[in-house]
Amino acid sequence: MNVLIIEDEKLTAQRLAHLLHRYDPEIRVLAQIPSVTNAINWFENPQHPKPDLLFLDIHLEDDLGFRIIEKLQLTIPVIFTTAYHEYTLRAFKANSIDYLLKPIDFEELKAAVDKFKRLRQPLVPEVNLNAMLQLFGQNQVAYKDRFMVTVGAKLRSIQTSEIAYFSFEDRATILTTHDNLRLSVDYSLDKLTQLLNPHDFFRVNRSLLVSLSAIQVAHAYSGGKIKLELTPPYKQEVFVSGDRIADFKEWLGK
Repeated sequence: MNVLIIEDEKLTAQRLAHLLHRYDPEIRVLAQIPSVTNAINWFENPQHPKPDLLFLDIHLEDDLGFRIIEKLQLTIPVIFTTAYHEYTLRAFKANSIDYLLKPIDFEELKAAVDKFKRLRQPLVPEVNLNAMLQLFGQNQVAYKDRFMVTVGAKLRSIQTSEIAYFSFEDRATILTTHDNLRLSVDYSLDKLTQLLNPHDFFRVNRSLLVSLSAIQVAHAYSGGKIKLELTPPYKQEVFVSGDRIADFKEWLGK
């Protein structure tokens, strides 16, 4: 079976490939592609073999994954991967093979691929792209409201209301709760900016995405600089990047 993975989170794509090989070592992952543009270029290359199954992230780094299907009029069976919750996906679940919520669970992956094998003849109906694009339009985004994390040998669900900020440290993204619990998550800050409600979270600089509830004081300095005091305190001084100050002030006033 030839499989193509279109996913902009590198670690997620690698983990998905690992789980697929765990399911069946004979599965051939043709490529791991991070964007709509790169995916379209890949499909338009006649030297690339046609995949039997497509794993497609809904929100890619440059556009919605549905655009690939729309642009190329693909009829390849799709298993969607997403960080969004089930109620937002009911409108089109019947028109695709299945969907997997991140972080991807092996048993759910196995069930989805088993379902693909059962439905392989005949192929599943074409996806209703207009309905999908409308469902995931800018005005109907369902923002992520919890994260599954590993605490020791246990799994725990962290509500976004419990989160003070996300930081990028030593090539890892760290979630810090209001109780000062620090946990690693498999998302970049760029991706989190898309997934979280912008009413509650703001990317103050390259290394920090903070919740409004974590900001105790914002100090205005000469030259237009803004320094933040966070709770719990961050390990170093926090300044809002110069190119984000105007947007930050507007965000504070919403």
